[in-house]
Amino acid sequence: MLAVGIDVSKSKSAAAILNQDGSVHTKPFVFHHDQPEMNALIKYIKEQNQPVTILMENTGHYHYPVLKAFEEAELPVCLINAYQMKKYGDMELRKAKTDKKDALRIARYALEKGYTLVPHTPMDQKYEDLRFLARQYDQRMGTLTTNKVFLINLLDETMPGITKLLSLTTRDPETSLTMLFIKRFKSYDRIKKMGRTRFLDSYDKLARKSRNRRAYGYGLAIYELAVNSITTRGENEYTLAAQDQCIDLVAESQKAADAIIQQMQTLAETLPEYAVLRSMAGVGERLGPLILAEIGDIRRFHSGKALNAYAGNDAPPYQSGTFESHNRHISKRGNAALRKYCFEVMQALKLTRPQDDPVYLFLLKKEQEGKPYNVAKMAGVNKFLRIYYARALEALQQK
Repeated sequence: MLAVGIDVSKSKSAAAILNQDGSVHTKPFVFHHDQPEMNALIKYIKEQNQPVTILMENTGHYHYPVLKAFEEAELPVCLINAYQMKKYGDMELRKAKTDKKDALRIARYALEKGYTLVPHTPMDQKYEDLRFLARQYDQRMGTLTTNKVFLINLLDETMPGITKLLSLTTRDPETSLTMLFIKRFKSYDRIKKMGRTRFLDSYDKLARKSRNRRAYGYGLAIYELAVNSITTRGENEYTLAAQDQCIDLVAESQKAADAIIQQMQTLAETLPEYAVLRSMAGVGERLGPLILAEIGDIRRFHSGKALNAYAGNDAPPYQSGTFESHNRHISKRGNAALRKYCFEVMQALKLTRPQDDPVYLFLLKKEQEGKPYNVAKMAGVNKFLRIYYARALEALQQK
C-alpha cells in the first residue's frame, strides 16, 4: 500500500509518497494545479499498481482543483482538518516547516491512521450551491458592516449623535428613516439654516415616506440636537459627497445580501428538510436557508450528538484519576457560522416566547436552574440541533 500526502497551497501543491513500512517511495515534489501536471501525477500513481491512500488538508477552496482531478480519475481521496494535522505535527520535537516536510507529515498520518480515514464523498450539488451562496452572503454582510462603520465615522463630523436617536437600520434601504434623513438633510449645519418650523414640516413629510410609526416624535429632539451640537465638517462639500457615497454603498450592500438570501430560499425550498427547519420556532426566511447551508446533507452525521460536535457545541468529557469535571465549556472547534445562526434562533425564541415549543421550554428550564445567559442559550442550541436531526432524517427517509 502507498500513502500519498499532499500539502495544498494556492495554484500549486507539494506531494510525498511513502511505502507501507514508512520508507520514502517518492521524494517530495511540487506540482501545479493545471491539467498536464495533474494528469502526470495521476498516471504515475496508477502505474505503481498498488492500493493507495491519498490524503490532503481541507484548505478553503484551494484544494478543489486537486480533489476534482483525483475524483474524475476514480482515485479515492481523504480530506483532513488542518487543525488536526497541526496537532499531529506538535508531537515532533524539531518542528521544521516547509511544504515538502508538511507533505511527508500528511503521508505519515495517512499511513498511521489509515483505518480512521473515510474517502471523500461529494454532497448533492444543491447543498454545495447553498454553501457557496452562504459564503457570498457572509462577504456581502461584511462589506455592509464596513460601509456602515465608514458612514458612522462621517456622521460624527456632520451629525454627531444622530444614530442615538435614529438607529441605522438598513434592512429596507428604500424606507429606512435614518438613511432617508441623512440623504435629505446632509448635516446639522443645514438643519440650523432651515429653521425650526421649516425643518419640522420637511421632517414630517420624510417620516410619512419612511412608514416609521415612531418617527413623528423625533423631529423636535433632532432639531434641538442639531442646535446644541458642534460639527467639524458639516459644510465641507467633499465630506458631504463622501457621506452620500457611503449611503449608496450601504444600500447596495444590503440589496446584494437580500438578493443572495432570495436565491438561497428558492434553492432551499427544493430540499425536503427545509420544510422541517422552517416549521421550527425561531427559524425565519433568513435563518432557515443559512442554517441549512451550514449543515448540508443531514445524512452525513450518524447522530444528533455528531451534529452538535460539527457545530462546535459539544463539551467533551475531562477525567483524570479521581477527578472528573462536570462544568465543561463547549469546544468551539466546529462550524462557527452554524453556532452563530442557531444562537440567533435562541434570541428569536426569547422574543416570541412560544409556550408550546420544546426548545423554548428547555431554554427556560436551564435559565431557572441558574445557568448563565450564554450557557442556557447554547444548551438550547444543543436541543434545537438534536430535534432538527431527528425530524429531518425522518423526512428524508419518507421521501
